[in-house]
Amino acid sequence: MEQTGLRKLRSSTVILGSMGALAAALTSCGSEPDKRCVDRNSYDAIKGYRVVDSGNCNSSSSSTAGKKSRGKKKSVDGDWYYDSDVSSGWADYGTFDKSKAADRGGFGCSGSGSGGG
Repeated sequence: MEQTGLRKLRSSTVILGSMGALAAALTSCGSEPDKRCVDRNSYDAIKGYRVVDSGNCNSSSSSTAGKKSRGKKKSVDGDWYYDSDVSSGWADYGTFDKSKAADRGGFGCSGSGSGGG
């Protein structure tokens, strides 16, 4: 009877492991590249671009920060920045061109979606 218990444990472990791998493959296939909303006006040669609220990238025009503050209004030129390294509120080594962002396809992903070639 001891062997039956071990066999059940092993088979359930294999099933759980397989389901995890399948879930990872399905969720990564066809997913969007990692993106951050950054202020194009904030570039620093060492830090990169300052990460700002995503609301600055969702509107069709540049938004103005500081509407509630009592000081100078500072324009935020928000844009999506893809596949960047993010550290302490700054993003660097990415791209503003979504089509040039790294392809993060998983198992079983075909190269579809880019058009003829």
